[in-house]
Formats: sequence, structure tokens, C-alpha cells
Amino acid sequence: MKIEQIYTGCLAQGAYYIESNGEAAIIDPLREVQPYIEKAERNGVKIKYVFETHFHADFVSGHKDLASKTGATIVFGPTEMKLGFDAVVAQDGQEFSIGKAKIKVIHTPGHTMESSVFLLTNEEGKEEAIFTGDTLFIGDVGRPDLAQKVVEDLTQDILAGHLYDSLRNKIMPLSDDLIVYPAHGAGSACGKNMSKETSDTLGNQKKTNYALQDMSKEEFIKQVITGLTPPPSYFPQNVMMNIQGYDNIDEVLTRGQRALSPTEFEAAANETGAILLDTRAPQVFAKGFVPNSINIGIDGSFAVWVGTLIPDVKQELLIIADEGREEEVITRLARVGYDHALGYLKGGFEAWKSEGKEVDAIRSISADELAAIKENDPQAAILDVRKNSEHISEHIVGAENVALDYINENMAQVDKDKTYYVHCAGGYRSMIFTSILKARGYDNLIDVDGGFKAIKDSGKFQLSEYVCPSTLL
Repeated sequence: MKIEQIYTGCLAQGAYYIESNGEAAIIDPLREVQPYIEKAERNGVKIKYVFETHFHADFVSGHKDLASKTGATIVFGPTEMKLGFDAVVAQDGQEFSIGKAKIKVIHTPGHTMESSVFLLTNEEGKEEAIFTGDTLFIGDVGRPDLAQKVVEDLTQDILAGHLYDSLRNKIMPLSDDLIVYPAHGAGSACGKNMSKETSDTLGNQKKTNYALQDMSKEEFIKQVITGLTPPPSYFPQNVMMNIQGYDNIDEVLTRGQRALSPTEFEAAANETGAILLDTRAPQVFAKGFVPNSINIGIDGSFAVWVGTLIPDVKQELLIIADEGREEEVITRLARVGYDHALGYLKGGFEAWKSEGKEVDAIRSISADELAAIKENDPQAAILDVRKNSEHISEHIVGAENVALDYINENMAQVDKDKTYYVHCAGGYRSMIFTSILKARGYDNLIDVDGGFKAIKDSGKFQLSEYVCPSTLL
């Protein structure tokens, strides 16, 4: 028997390939399904099942396309949702064979009402692993506030109560030596305290995971819901795509990879409501870009930031990318449901510039330059666009915090006529922030290259650190 975790760092997501005696199953596949198909073909096995732990919110699963291309059967746990494709809605405790191995469905409502985990029994009849989806992470559990965005009459307190019961009645009685394979790790917005580790024994989680400790249901609910921040706006839309179905991934890739000459690109930008999305590195973008384009670099948490900052997954997009990376951009957009890229700028920004088209730029300065500016003008305005928790932890004295995560709600705090020096942690988010506001007519924003790390390393700024109230006693 073979178990392989297929981890995608930019989404902090784990899919799983299980193989036994000529048959295979995939758990929680990504949207691009060809790698799973090719793996099975190389191993000479047939993909028999596609198991889904729940209706994912943070990405569009590849279950529909994978089943269509391989003839595999899609399996969900118990749900009353009407699906837009053929699938088996399993009963709690139902078993499925993969070669000589078995997978048992264990219904664990809480993160969502249909959430289930899958218990794998190996070819020798020993329970070996549990695939826990978003019910149980390493060091955390799934947030219980997402399903309420999709299903009426559900509250996060109700869901957290279900999660308490599921963990204690369904998961904790299982053997300590089971390997826990979750759907996500650190960096995912589906939990709040996930470990960087992507697997562990259930026994160790019983000892170390705060949510599995001895406490009342009321205490559990309070702990699980405390500190939750609003989920990205694309989450409910991804859930509905996973329930109802979506465009074939091959069609999406073909549509998005339409090469447009600079003149065609300009016409499309003028004739549609498409957002111009430039995916180059932040400092490359700063030196020159197509006017009104926004920068979300492909070499960062690209899909998550697209989903956070572009509210509608049906938004049309026009892509500016480094040559040769266009397919990667379209694929990573499709992972989170952004299927409506209209094409990309052929030859990239250099082709645009070569044809004499109008260009724009953003001024970017070093931390040392910012220090000199502050010395001459102590009132120079600094915008910290990191998360509020990051800002509270440590920041430049006098800096104003306007988090990128909530830019649409917080934009009114920024004065169009005032000059601001904008920084994040390392320079990725600050360029996103500055580009978005510049596209909306804010022309007095100056980026700080290297972000807070460069600022702190320079040793030229007075910093304020968070002091825990208990240390003041």
C-alpha cells in the first residue's frame, strides 16, 4: 500500500494519493488534475475513488474533472446539499475498498455540517491513518464560522458545539498510533493556530492540541471562536462551485492563455471591465507597469491575496506576467475559482513599452532613505499595511496601521493629497496596497523596499513593542 501527501505550499493544502493492489484513491484533489492521472498511469493503477472531506471554501477542488476524466466515483460524507454532478453521498460508517485496503467514512460535523474524516485500514487489516480534512489540524481545528455563510440558521456557536462532539465522540476514541493527515497547515485561513508540520500521530495531538484537552463544551466554544478574523470574501463562492460544479479546467486554461498583442490588450482593457493583474515581482513592477494595473506577485501567497482583494470570482481579468509563466498564473487563479481571465499580454510589459504605450511607475525607497526623510521631517506619515496583530507586536513609533486585508473598508483613512511611506513585512504586500490605491487615483504613496525587516535591521528607527499587561504587575 502507498500513501503520498501532495502538499501545495501557496495554499498550505494537502491532497492525498492512496494506492493498493492496482487501485487508487485521491483525497481532496486540487483543481489541476492531470498530475494525479499521470501518477496513476505511471504506476499502472486505476483511480477508483475521489474522496472529499467537505465542501472546501479556500480552493476549488478537482473532484468533478478528475471523475470525468478517469471514471472515478466521487464520495462525500453525509449531506443534504443538492450536488450539481454525480457522486455518492456516504452514510456514517460506510466503507469503501481500494485494492486490499479500506476507507471508512466517519461523519464529523463542526467545521461544516457535511465534514467527514476518512479512516484507512491497510492491507493487513490494521487501522493506519486518518485523513481529517478541516476537522482536525496539527495543533488546531477547523474554524466553525464558514458554513454559516452558506447555510441559514447556522451560527459559529452551533457549529463549534458540533465540532466539540465530533472530536470527542468520533476522533479521540481512535488509536493513538494513527497518523493524522490534515487538509491544511500553517498559512491557511481555515484555522488560526496551525502547525508548520503536516502530519502527526493522533496520540501526540491528544497531548498537545489545545482543542483536544479536557474542557467543557462551553470552554471549547469560547476557545475555538476567540480570535477569528473575517474569512476572505471568495470563500462562500468557492463552496458553491464545489457543490454545484464548474467549468472544465482545460477550457479555463485555454481561455486564459489567449495571447494578446499590446494593441489587442489595450483594446480589451478599454472595452471590458477587466482588472489588469500584473503578477511580476514587486520591485520589477515598481519600475514600470501598464497604467491602472495592480500587482499581486506570483512568487508569494498569490491565490490567497487574489481571493482576498478581488471580491467576485467571476471578475474578468487581463494578465501581465513574466514570459513563460502565463499558464502557471492561470492555473493558480483557477485553484481559487477565478476562471475568467480573458488573456495575457503577449511579450509581457517589455512588449507594451516597446510599442510606445503609456507606462506608469511607483517610487520605492530603501529603509535608509526613509530614515533620512524622517530625520528631516519627523512628521512624515508612515503606513504599516501588515495585519493588526503584526503591527501591535512591533512597529515604528507613530506609524499608522491600515491593513491590506481590509483595504476596501479602510481606504477612507488614507488622504489622497498626503504623502505616505508604505511598508509591510518584506515588501510584497506594500506593493499590492500601493498599486491598488494608485489605480484608484492615490498618487502620493511611496513604497519602502524590504519592509519592516529592512526597517528593523537598519537600526535607525524608534520601535514600539507590545508589552503583555501581566508583565506590568
